Parts: sequence; structure tokens; C-alpha cells
Amino acid sequence: MTVSAETTPYPLLPLLGRGLAAGGLAGLASGLFSLLLAEPLMDRAIRLEERRAAAHEHGGAHGHAAEAEELFTRGTQHFGLVVTAVVVGLAVGVFFALAHALVHRADHARRPWERAVALAGAGFLALSLLPALRYPANPPGVGDGGTVQERQALWVAALVIGVLGMVLAWQLSVRMGRHGFGAPARQLAAAGAIVGTLAALFLLPDNPDPVPVPAPLLWDFRVLSLASHALLWGALGATFGLLSLRRRTEGAP
Repeated sequence: MTVSAETTPYPLLPLLGRGLAAGGLAGLASGLFSLLLAEPLMDRAIRLEERRAAAHEHGGAHGHAAEAEELFTRGTQHFGLVVTAVVVGLAVGVFFALAHALVHRADHARRPWERAVALAGAGFLALSLLPALRYPANPPGVGDGGTVQERQALWVAALVIGVLGMVLAWQLSVRMGRHGFGAPARQLAAAGAIVGTLAALFLLPDNPDPVPVPAPLLWDFRVLSLASHALLWGALGATFGLLSLRRRTEGAP
């Protein structure tokens, strides 16, 4: 019996393997990027925080010096940064593969490169760029310990809004395509959904903590942080797409 392409089961295990391989490589690239470019800025921010803590101690907050001691050396922290980036990349790669299977379950073999790159771009937009426009990254040591839960809740809310906005943009494009709308109309509708998502993000409360960091250092840190996210998603999409193209060339699902 012949099975049509529309009813062929999605090859999930090979897809997850490609997601893990692409995610691990992307995480390694992102981690090395952060180690070489962002970590010097973090070291400067840590020195600034240490000076602020020393000033508080001399001003009467005696006893905090022991609490400020590092549990791990900076070398250990640098190694942990790269390891953490790889682990995060692996996790993102798995979710990327599952999202790819969900979005393209009906015709998974078509245009593997274009689809992988497009999905990576959507992931960067929903999970990195849009939330970062509302709540930009801050160097270590910035923020009151008493507001950690509030800041985490705001960040999670921003992620959820970003994902929902991207799903809305995708659904608008798909449904309008089914009703015969051309590419310009679908793209404008998707862009409108993204703009609406950004507006919804700015309805969230502001960051509750001041950022006592020099403006040039803060700007450089935020730009490099966003660039590391862009590298992660770009390397993930490109590697996943190339692996998918290779499997299709070999005749594998």
C-alpha cells in the first residue's frame, strides 16, 4: 500500500538528533562569544559593585565583606559560563526541533533550509529581541535582592507575550493564505501582530530597580548580550538547516 506524503509520520527521532547537534554547537558558539567579548564587561561591572559594597561597608554596613567573597574564582565562573551556554543550547535545540515538527508536520520535507532559518528568526524575535526591548539585560550585581521574584515574573510574562505574539503572527499569515490573500497582505498582517505584541510588552510594569552603571558600560553590555542571543539563534537555524539538507540529499527522512 502506498502512503501519501501528507500522511507520512514525522521522523521525530532524527529531528531531535539534529536539534541536539545544532543546539549544542550554537550554545558553544554563543558561550565562547560571551566569554571573549562580554565577560570583560562583566568583570568591570563586578569591580564597580565591589567598590559600591566597600563604600557601604565604610559607611556603617560593616559585616558584609564576608558575604561578598566569591564562592568560585572568575576562572571557574568563565568555564561554567561556556558549559551553561552549551546546556542551554541543547535544551533550546530540543524545543526548536519540536516546534519545527509541530509547524511543519504536514509536509516536513519541503524547503528545509528556508524553514529552519525562518523558525530561528521567529524564535529570536519572540524569546530574545522583543523581551529585551522591554527589559534589557543588566550586568551582574545590578538589582535589589528583594525584587528578584518580581523581576523574574516580569521577564517570564515578557517571554509569554513574545511567544503568543509570534503564534498570532504565524496564524494570521497561514489563515490569510488559505483565504487567497497575497504575500504582501500576509506580511503586513504579521508585522502588525508583532507591533501589537511590542505595545503589549510596554504595558508591563517597569523594572523596579535602578541601574547604577555608567551608560557606556551598560550600553555595551546590553548590545553584546543581545548579540550573543542572535548568534545562538542564527547558528541554531543555520546548522539545523544544513543538517536537514544533508539528510534530504542522502534520501533520509
